[in-house]
Amino acid sequence: MYRVAAFTDTYLPTVNGVTYTVRTWARRWRARGGRMDVVYPDAPQRDPDVGEYPVESLPFPFYEGFRLGVPSIPADVEGPDIVHAHTPFALGLAARRLAGGASVPLVASYHTPTPEYASYLPGNSRIETCIRRTAAAYERWVLGGADAVVVPSEPTAAELRERTGIEEVFVVPNGVDTERFAPADDADVRAFRRRHDLGSGTLVGYTGRHGYEKRLTEIPPAVADLDVTLVVAGDGPAREEFERSARRHGVDARFLGFLDRKELPSFYSALSAFLFPSPVETQGLVALEANACGTPVVGVDAGALTETVSEGETGYRFPEGDTEGFRDAIERTLSEKETLSRRCLDRRETVCVERSLDTLRDVYERLV
Repeated sequence: MYRVAAFTDTYLPTVNGVTYTVRTWARRWRARGGRMDVVYPDAPQRDPDVGEYPVESLPFPFYEGFRLGVPSIPADVEGPDIVHAHTPFALGLAARRLAGGASVPLVASYHTPTPEYASYLPGNSRIETCIRRTAAAYERWVLGGADAVVVPSEPTAAELRERTGIEEVFVVPNGVDTERFAPADDADVRAFRRRHDLGSGTLVGYTGRHGYEKRLTEIPPAVADLDVTLVVAGDGPAREEFERSARRHGVDARFLGFLDRKELPSFYSALSAFLFPSPVETQGLVALEANACGTPVVGVDAGALTETVSEGETGYRFPEGDTEGFRDAIERTLSEKETLSRRCLDRRETVCVERSLDTLRDVYERLV
């Protein structure tokens, strides 16, 4: 097994799909007998585990909780066979420098379209357009400098090849820890409901980062006329806007904030449908986690969710921006919940993280 140096600007205590993907890959890679060191921005109250190397970092002023690492290479990260950059930002440049100095292959993971970060910067629409164009050019330069680009889904691979002209793009799904994400038993679900005062009615919901680009404010008008309680976990800069939308549409909504990772199987299992209107996903890991717990997903018919949400198998999709279509898809999913749940569970092994690591190993072997 190879020794890999992985660089990321997103890591614990920041909670999102990239964080958990990088950490799960590193731990499972080490369990296979390899080494996958993780270089990440240091954060308060964080004790690094073996193989995790924090570097100095600075807060990102426009996104609370997100930090940018200073582009440095820890002395203990030496002699890698592969360098893997999970970020196009500062630590991604450090990864590029390490790969060049060590004359080893550089792999770049494409987790989030870089231009989407422009929406977090202050300014008018003209400035945002300029920033998006600059970010797109920078993204092409960063990804074009890698020996291979890894993306988590086929739609993302096709979009990236067409937009950048990069051919060495390989699909490596993020993968789900199916040992953790499995249907919770009824007692755990009842305890979860009691703990968060959720009653016994039908629950629909979302967990993940509350980013503006995820269009979470589309959820309240879609559920406003349904006899359901909206349960939302996670946090982010768009949370206040999301809460205002729920109040404006008279939705019975419960915002739980960040949940401990151990609670998420009970959260997913308590839902009758997971709602996911984000059109910018490169895969949508939370949708697959929900499916692994037997919960169908109602997702937008855009981006990677066109693949992640299998119509009539793991949930239903709706046209982007169509509130009525969103509501219809939710109602259809609720009416077929038992059948969809069984089909979700039948597909658990196809999305497990061990399969993803097998594919990742094949990409590494091709380069080395």
